[in-house]
Amino acid sequence: QVQLVESGGGLVQAGGSLRLSCAASGNIFSIMHMAWYRQAPGKQRELVATITSRGTTNYADSVKGRFTISRENAKNTVYLQMNSLKPEDTAVYYCYAYGPGTGYPEVWGQGTLVTVSS
Repeated sequence: QVQLVESGGGLVQAGGSLRLSCAASGNIFSIMHMAWYRQAPGKQRELVATITSRGTTNYADSVKGRFTISRENAKNTVYLQMNSLKPEDTAVYYCYAYGPGTGYPEVWGQGTLVTVSS
């Protein structure tokens, strides 16, 4: 069973940068696909970025060119580098692990709050 712990959230001014980290426990991290979601107050949770076990990435249109997802399997960690932050990026950011075909259940982290001030 994988457990996920996010870190790196905080308060930043518009135009600034933050890097979120998500550390996974267990020994199956390398075979899991990983993703970052976010949920703004009063809104539904939305997909931000994904990275497959082989490193293929995909992004929501709203963050393309500004955010970068990456993973370091040796450290069981996935990252989200966020640049040129906007007030509308304010949300709780969640790490998500899923492994279609692996037999392992999907797992959510507890979330980390990112607040972007104007």
